[in-house]
Amino acid sequence: MDKLTMKKSILIVDDEESIRKSLSGILKDEGFNVSLASNGIEAIQKVDKERPDLALLDIWMPGLDGIEVLKRIKAMSPKLVVIMISGHGTIETAVNATKLGAYDFIEKPLSLEKVVLTINHALNFQRLEKENEILREKIHKGYEIIGNSEAITKLKQQIAVAAPTNGWILISGENGTGKELVARSIHRKSLRADNPFVEVNCAAIPEELIESELFGHEKGAFTGASFQKKGKFDLANGGTIFLDEIADMSLKTQAKILRILQEQKFERVGGTKSISIDVRVIAATNKDLKKEMDTGTFREDLYYRLNVIPLEVPALRERREDIPLLVSQFFKEFCTENGKEPKEISKDALDILIGYGWPGNVRELKNVIERLVIMTPGMVIMAEDIPASITGELKTEGKNLLFQYNSLKVARDEFERLFIKEKLKNFGDNVSETAHAIGIERTHLHRKIKSLGIDMER
Repeated sequence: MDKLTMKKSILIVDDEESIRKSLSGILKDEGFNVSLASNGIEAIQKVDKERPDLALLDIWMPGLDGIEVLKRIKAMSPKLVVIMISGHGTIETAVNATKLGAYDFIEKPLSLEKVVLTINHALNFQRLEKENEILREKIHKGYEIIGNSEAITKLKQQIAVAAPTNGWILISGENGTGKELVARSIHRKSLRADNPFVEVNCAAIPEELIESELFGHEKGAFTGASFQKKGKFDLANGGTIFLDEIADMSLKTQAKILRILQEQKFERVGGTKSISIDVRVIAATNKDLKKEMDTGTFREDLYYRLNVIPLEVPALRERREDIPLLVSQFFKEFCTENGKEPKEISKDALDILIGYGWPGNVRELKNVIERLVIMTPGMVIMAEDIPASITGELKTEGKNLLFQYNSLKVARDEFERLFIKEKLKNFGDNVSETAHAIGIERTHLHRKIKSLGIDMER
């Protein structure tokens, strides 16, 4: 018996003293902690006070019978493993007990060997359930939407409203903003959470294979089809299908997708049998679908079919106040993953990250933090550790300003010119966003641009 099982506590509930004694003796010999109850009321009190790991519960007892006790203790302690025992058991009673949450049913006269075996199986089942629960929690944490900014708070509120419905959702946002994260969050909070979440990257599947990927194929449908294959829609039945980068599908495939979405049925490639499905559709794109419709590369009828509930994922530059939270989370994640001691970041280094434009959004930030965790030897990330791709001219040229100029004013002006020039570049010459990022008024920045001779017509 393993060490974990040795520490488990078992409550024996039976009105027959001889059974309590015999079961208690054998289970103590097996290394369990044992508690006894001679009736239903005493059993309920002990479950409430002691919270055992498992209960052996007799069905036929004076006063409260075992079925009623099972109902009450399961209400108090839903994860308690209960094995029912009875000398007058029927199939109907066993089925009823199982429906109420009993793990198993053992008939009297008891085989002590069978009792011990059933207990070990039940405790192993309990252990696996706990491990699965921990794993699910870790997975769910990995899909958390991090941030308290106004834009992210609004998005979380929209998800909370939309998720419990069956409404189809169209998610838009730049590359790297976390559209898949939003889709998984919606599924996790939906009525379909216990059913499959199937992702389809429409941009990554070759045109000649996309029908087979989406709809599956029958054996012999084409050269190399040596077996039947279920498609993504088939696999997602009862759950959610996530069509990522939906705008990258050909018009031919879009037409077939539209038909499936309208009819909720399809045929596999090479097949004739119509297969009915029940899926919730979440689509995502980094393109402006209205412009795609204007150019004739995206079907208007498919757009309106998908765009029931539109959600916009903000770019990272639009929620800069979330960057410290994201940085902290990514540091924890990558330090743990790479077996590193927890690292910190200096204020100057963090300010650089907050001020950068992040064209690759959260994905780019995550990659940078992973690189810093792995490649920086110190325990504190300093400004000089930030990659030159982020600091740009400000890092490579700024260090030399001290030695190039004799006048402090000239050096300061040149520093400001390079700084503002780089920040404007990061924000696509958007003066308002640049001013917000560097902490000055928009009108003040306009005056600086003019006085420092910064050319914005690059």
